[in-house]
Amino acid sequence: MPFLLCGRFRLDLSQPRVMAIINLTDDSFSGDGSRGDLAAAIDRAERALEQGADMLDIGAESTRPGSDPVPEQQELERVARFVEHVRDWRVPLSIDTVKPAVMRAALAAGADMINDINAFRAEGAIEAVAGSAAALCVMHMQGEPRTMQAAPHYADVVAEVEDFLAERVHALEHAGVERGRIVLDPGFGFGKSVEHNYTLLRELARFGCGGLAVLAGMSRKSMLGAVTGRAVDARMPASVAAALIAVQRGAHIVRVHDVGPTRDALKVWQALSSVS
Repeated sequence: MPFLLCGRFRLDLSQPRVMAIINLTDDSFSGDGSRGDLAAAIDRAERALEQGADMLDIGAESTRPGSDPVPEQQELERVARFVEHVRDWRVPLSIDTVKPAVMRAALAAGADMINDINAFRAEGAIEAVAGSAAALCVMHMQGEPRTMQAAPHYADVVAEVEDFLAERVHALEHAGVERGRIVLDPGFGFGKSVEHNYTLLRELARFGCGGLAVLAGMSRKSMLGAVTGRAVDARMPASVAAALIAVQRGAHIVRVHDVGPTRDALKVWQALSSVS
């Protein structure tokens, strides 16, 4: 997977890419939501790019465990305003949403990627994105955000996640989406126990066997707190370690809050390849 077709961009994936999380939400689990404050969100995005972010992932609806949906019009307006203000920055803009109306508005405003935790299963979602040039991130989730962590269960978590993602890729391809536009995300923390998450991380390379790009998002999540005992705001070192391990196991894109430290860790790892 040397390149990802991503809206206005042909993204080279021969080197790992860092996707910065930009929350426009009121109730982000990590406490970094801008509550619709456009200036604050733009400032956070500028800092992320200064620290080495390759992409921005913008979300206006929290997907933390137990979260409730936000009104469609509020999400749509926040996303569209942000994209319209930053689309000339020449950086790929990803929109984290499950709503087809928000997908359409974001693409019309200039977004380059749609990141859907519901894997484009909502009525009209595939139709909203298929005819665009945007990259499409397909994520696995067992259940839905309000209840997904109640009692996640799998007979074989890796095989079941693989099968689900393969079915969704088939659905997209059937609608005319090129494989070069598709990204796979096993969905760390979305309907998984701590053991499920670390099993997926250990076997992450399996998800890239079909030649599709792989995205990993573990930044500040409870799977890290469970093994470190650290609160959300103290999980930066664990998040950096998780991102590095993910890249070592085949992730092409890592979705993170802490861009600078993640970029530094990847630079050190990449330096090994330049040593003769």
